[in-house]
Amino acid sequence: MSVGLVASAAMSTNSPPPDPLGLDAAMPSASNQPEFSVGELARAIKGLLEGEFGRVRVRGEITGFKRAGSGHLYFRLKDDDAVLDAVCWRGAAGRLGIAPQDGMEVIATGKLTAYPGRSTYQMVVESLELAGEGALLKLLEDRRKALAAEGLFAAERKRPLPFLPTVVGVVTSPTGSVIRDILHRLRERFPRRVLVWPVAVQGESAAGQVAAAIRGFNALSPLDPNLPRPDVLIVARGGGSLEDLWAFNEEIVVRAAAESGIPLISAVGHETDTTLIDHAADRRAPTPTAAAEIAVPVLSELIQRLGNLDQRLAGAAWRGLEDRSVRLQSAGRGLPEPVALVEQVTQRLDDQSERLSLALRATLVGAAQSVQATAGRLRHPREILALHGQSLAAQSRALRRAALQGLADADHMLNRADATRRLPAAAARRLDDAGRRLDHAGALLESYSYERVLDRGFVLVHGPDGPIMQAADATPGLAITLQFQAGETRAATIDGKKPGKPRAKQAEKSVPPKPKDGRQGRLL
Repeated sequence: MSVGLVASAAMSTNSPPPDPLGLDAAMPSASNQPEFSVGELARAIKGLLEGEFGRVRVRGEITGFKRAGSGHLYFRLKDDDAVLDAVCWRGAAGRLGIAPQDGMEVIATGKLTAYPGRSTYQMVVESLELAGEGALLKLLEDRRKALAAEGLFAAERKRPLPFLPTVVGVVTSPTGSVIRDILHRLRERFPRRVLVWPVAVQGESAAGQVAAAIRGFNALSPLDPNLPRPDVLIVARGGGSLEDLWAFNEEIVVRAAAESGIPLISAVGHETDTTLIDHAADRRAPTPTAAAEIAVPVLSELIQRLGNLDQRLAGAAWRGLEDRSVRLQSAGRGLPEPVALVEQVTQRLDDQSERLSLALRATLVGAAQSVQATAGRLRHPREILALHGQSLAAQSRALRRAALQGLADADHMLNRADATRRLPAAAARRLDDAGRRLDHAGALLESYSYERVLDRGFVLVHGPDGPIMQAADATPGLAITLQFQAGETRAATIDGKKPGKPRAKQAEKSVPPKPKDGRQGRLL
C-alpha cells in the first residue's frame, strides 16, 4: 500500500526545480551566500508547501489517534513507504461523517502545511471517508456487535404487527419509485390511510432525518383525528451500494428503531442488502413492495376467507343439527309409545277413582254411625234443665239458712259489744307488761353475745373454714384471721412455738349491762 498524493498544482518532473527563495540570485559565489534566520527559512518552506499543495486527497491507514482536551484530533496516515502527520481542528472534527480510530483505512481531504515549531510538515484534515468496502464492512460488524451487546437486537424486544392497521406511516423519500410502489400495493391489497414523512435516504443528513421521522411518528397522539398516530411504520429505501445505504447503519437510526413504540417494518435495499436497522426492526421485508404486503392483508382474500368460513360454519351447523336429529331418533326408539303411556295412566286413574268412591262411601257410613252413637249417649235438654232447676233450688235453701244463721250471729255479737268495750284496757295492760319482760330478755341476750365478749378484750380466731374452736385445729403454718372489737381484723400465721408464761394482769371485772328501764329482770 502506498500513500497517494494528488495535488491541485503538481510539479513537473522534467523541468528544473524552482528557486522560490531566490538563492541562485543571492549566491553569485560561495563566499557571497546570504544568511537566513531559522524562522525565515521555516516560513518560506511553509509558504512553499501551502502554495504548491493547496488542497489534496490522501489515502492511508490511521495510526496514533488521539483526541485533545481542546477537541482537536491528532493522528498519522501511513502506508508501507511513508508516514504523514495529520491534524483535524475542532470545528471540522464535529462535521466528520465517521469516528476515526486506529487501523481504519480512510481517504483524507485537506491541505498540506508546515509546523515550524517542530520543523515538520503535516496535513490539516477537513473531511474523512472510509477507503474501500472492506473498511466499511469492518466498521459495520464492529457496530453491530456493540449494539447487539446492548440488547437492541434481542428477539424478546420485537412486537407483533397489527393484523389490520387503520393508519400506516411511511418513512422514505417523497420522490422516486419506492413511495409509489408502496402506495400502489396498499391500494391493491387493502386501502388504508397512509401518512408519509419525507426524508433524505442518502447523504450526511439522512440518518438524522430518518431517526427524527421515527420519533416524530411515535410522538403523535392516537386521538388526533387530523393527524393520528400510525398503527405500523415502514422505513423504506431502494437498492444501492453499501455507501448509499450507510445512513441506515448509523447508530442514531438503529436506536430510534429499537425505541419505537409503534411496530416497525424495515424495507431498505434489495433482498440481499442487510443493514443494522433490519436487526432492530420488529419485521424485515426484502423489498419496499414486500413491506406493504406484510403491513396489510389482501381484502379479496379476506372476503373469500370469510365466505369459506361462513360456508364451513353453515355446514357445521347443519351437520350438528343432523347429528342431534339422529341421536334424538335413536333415543326415541328406546322409549315406549306415548299412546301406551297414556292408556296406562288412564287405567290407573280409573282404578284410583273407583277406589276413592268406595272409600268416600265407607267414610260417610262410618261418620253417620258415629253421630248416631254419640246422640244416643247425650241427655235430653229438658232433663238437663230439670237437673239444673233442682240444683238451684237446693242452693237457694242453703243460702236462706246461711242468711238466717248470719242474722243470729250478728245479734249475739251485739250482745257482747259491751264486754268488748272493756277489753282494750285490759289488753293494753297485759301488752305493757309483756313488752317490759321482752326488753329485759333482749338486754340479757345482748350481754351474752360474742361481740360483747370481744368488747371485754377477747379475740375471735377465724381459719380458712370458719372459726377455730379447738387447739387441735390450730396447726402450725395455718393462715388465720384475728377479729377484735368493732369488727377490726388482722391476718396472722400459727408458728407452732409454745407460748411463754403470760404476764399477770389484774382481772377486770365485767359488769353486765343494766336493763334499759333500770330494773333487775329475769330470763324467760
